[in-house]
Amino acid sequence: MSSMVREYIQVITAIQKRGDADRIARGLVERRLAGSVQVLGPIVSTYWWKGNIETTQEWLLLIKSVKALYREIEAKIKEIHPYEVPEIIAVPIVDASEDYLEWLRSVTLDSM
Repeated sequence: MSSMVREYIQVITAIQKRGDADRIARGLVERRLAGSVQVLGPIVSTYWWKGNIETTQEWLLLIKSVKALYREIEAKIKEIHPYEVPEIIAVPIVDASEDYLEWLRSVTLDSM
């Protein structure tokens, strides 16, 4: 694994309404906080919430970016996200095409 790869992340969040998912995706890309956001779904999530097991249909967002922009991405998601405690998880990209990584850096604020 190249040390360069450690700088890249995929942020994951899920949200109940497709329109909110689209607003988050577009907002992150427009602000150059993410190079790409994929919206998948609907998916079904089952989880504990306030002592009960809940099952909800949601939309999953896969957000590709650079680690240096994580806090801004988190803040933007929370600005739009209606959940009291939204899932916002960043996972490192452990390996990827160098061409893809160069493109990702070139389209995010991290390159400016």
